[in-house]
Amino acid sequence: MTTTARRTHTLSVLVEDKPGVLARVASLFSRRGYNIQSLAVGATEQKDLSRMTIVVDVEDSPLEQITKQLNKLVNVIKIVEQEDANSVSRELALIKVRADAASRGQVIEAVNLFRAKVVDVSNESLTVEATGTQEKIEALLRVLEPYGIREIVQSGVVSLARGPRGISTK
Repeated sequence: MTTTARRTHTLSVLVEDKPGVLARVASLFSRRGYNIQSLAVGATEQKDLSRMTIVVDVEDSPLEQITKQLNKLVNVIKIVEQEDANSVSRELALIKVRADAASRGQVIEAVNLFRAKVVDVSNESLTVEATGTQEKIEALLRVLEPYGIREIVQSGVVSLARGPRGISTK
C-alpha cells in the first residue's frame, strides 16, 4: 500500500501587477480542489511586479502539476517553493483582548513575553500587534484566551529565501 505524504507548501509567485491576476491564480487552485490556507499579495522592489505568498496543503506530485499550470499563466513570471530550512516566514496578527483596570497589567506582561506590542488602548480592551511564526501567534492566543479575545485579524504568511539571492528577475 502506497501513501502519499501531505504537507504544507509555501510558494512565492512573482506576477505582473495587473487586474485579474490574483483571480486567475486562485482559480487554478480552486479548480484542482485545493484550499489555499494563506494568501498574501503585495508590492515588490519593482513597481510593475507583485509577489504572492501562497500556503497550500497538497500531495507532492499534484503540487508539481499546479506549478506547471501556474507557469503557463501569461502574467506569472517566476515560482519558488520556500523550504522551511532555507527561508524566513512571518505572519502579522492584530488581537483585541479584554483588559479592564484589574487585568491590564497581566495582559501587558503576557504581551511583552511574546515580544508583541500594544498598539491601542481603551477602557475595556487592548489591541495587540504580534508578528512571528504561526506557532508563536497561536501560543500568544492561548495565553490571551483566558482574558477574553474580542477580535482577531491575521495577515497571510509572507516568506523570503535566506541569503543574498531573491526571487526577483533583476
